[in-house]
Amino acid sequence: MRDLPAFTLAGYDKGRGLLTQALWFAVMNTLFMAWFCPARLRVALLRAFGAQIGEGVLIRHRVRVLWPWKLTVGDHTWIGEGAWLLNLEPVTIGANVCVSQEALLCTGSHDHRAADFRYRNAPIVIEDGAWVAVRATVLAGVTVGRCAVAGAGSVVHRNLPALTLQTMDGQRRPVEEPK
Repeated sequence: MRDLPAFTLAGYDKGRGLLTQALWFAVMNTLFMAWFCPARLRVALLRAFGAQIGEGVLIRHRVRVLWPWKLTVGDHTWIGEGAWLLNLEPVTIGANVCVSQEALLCTGSHDHRAADFRYRNAPIVIEDGAWVAVRATVLAGVTVGRCAVAGAGSVVHRNLPALTLQTMDGQRRPVEEPK
C-alpha cells in the first residue's frame, strides 16, 4: 500500500531558490510558451535563467522546460511545438538533434516499491544527430545515442544505442548514418 502522506522531496534539489522558480514559471507561462514570442527570444530567456544553449538553436512555441538551469542544448538543434522537457535532473541535448512535436523528456519518476513513493530521478542525454520523433517519450536515466531515432510514439526506457531506431512497439533495428 502506498503511504503518500509520507512522501517528501528528500534527495531532490531544484537548483534555485523559490523566487527564481516563481519568476521562471511566470515568464514561461506568459511569454516563453506563447505563439507570438520569437524563437530567438526563447533562447535568450533560457540563457538568462541559466541554460547552456548553443548557436542556431530553434525552440518553437508551447515548449515547456521545468528548470532552465538544468538544461544544455548543442548547436543547431530543433525543439518542436509542445515538447516537454521535464528536467528535475539535468537534460543534455547534443548538436544537430531534433526533438519533435509533443515529445517528452522526463527525468523524474518514483520508486514503485517504496511505500513513501520516493523519487527515483536520473539525467537524460540525447547525443549528437539523434531524433526524438513526434510524441516519443524518453525516460529517466536514458541515453539516446548518436544519430539514433526514438520513433514516433515510442517509449524509450533503456539506453538506445547509436544508429538504432526504436519503433512504437519497442522493436529496435539499425539505421544508416545520415548523409
